[in-house]
Amino acid sequence: MLKINKGESALLFTTVIWGGTFAIIKSALGSISPMMFLSFRFSIATLIFLPFVYGRLKKLNAESIKGGLILGFLYFGGFAAQTVGLNYTSATKSAFITGTFVIFTPIFQILIEKKLPGKGNIIGILLVAGGLLFLSSRGTHFLDVIHELGTNFNIGDYLTLICAVFYSLYIVYLDIASKKIETFSLVFMQIGVTAVGAIAGAVIFEGTGIEVYKFILNKEVIFAVIYTSILATILTTSLQTKFQKYTTPSKAGIIFSFEPIFASIVAFFLLSEKISNFGLIGCIFIFCGLLISEVMD
Repeated sequence: MLKINKGESALLFTTVIWGGTFAIIKSALGSISPMMFLSFRFSIATLIFLPFVYGRLKKLNAESIKGGLILGFLYFGGFAAQTVGLNYTSATKSAFITGTFVIFTPIFQILIEKKLPGKGNIIGILLVAGGLLFLSSRGTHFLDVIHELGTNFNIGDYLTLICAVFYSLYIVYLDIASKKIETFSLVFMQIGVTAVGAIAGAVIFEGTGIEVYKFILNKEVIFAVIYTSILATILTTSLQTKFQKYTTPSKAGIIFSFEPIFASIVAFFLLSEKISNFGLIGCIFIFCGLLISEVMD
């Protein structure tokens, strides 16, 4: 019987919120640079969250701070690579490539935690990997899927693939850190480190020109910053940090692989990005992967 516990339900809800970010951020990047967008997103999230954790931060020891900084670095690396990459690729394709972290996660779980994924998780991962391959194809024949696997990759796609590696490392390390460090302090450190990194990246790579006027005058940018800072940063990071420890990193990766499906739906309505018939087959593969990983758990 399929049993999804409260923690896994929270992760699935998190995935729904993430699914909306690709199209929303893609629309905003037409009016603001990637690093400046991240600066606004995570600085606002940090300022909103600070009053709720200020007292808790005083109780952190050196080991907890070190763990939070490492996790924050992985968090920043993933978001920076993904957001810059999104400037050069489509929202749908970005979501598909990001979803490949489901392949890397069990590898890092073995290397870092010395834990082998369960049989159900392995089968689920294979189905999800196949589903992502079908999802990424816009062709009409199976040979189109194979052909597109190694072609049509641009700089944005490569950056997004780097994001997937960062994110898989993040999922595994979060499994370790979340069991040792107080939840909301850990959430704050991740958001805070990403804000500092984004501000530094904006100054170093995008010049010193301040784009505040773009934030104030552009409705798409305002909506994207509000959505991502409150829902897709504070809420989702809190949920993932609190609840991921109740499942395995490999299973969490399978749950998060639903992100491209939700992203495709939102991108269809906001950006008119269409999903192919093979894409629909890919959705079925991913759904079956989740079912099998749960049933054979």
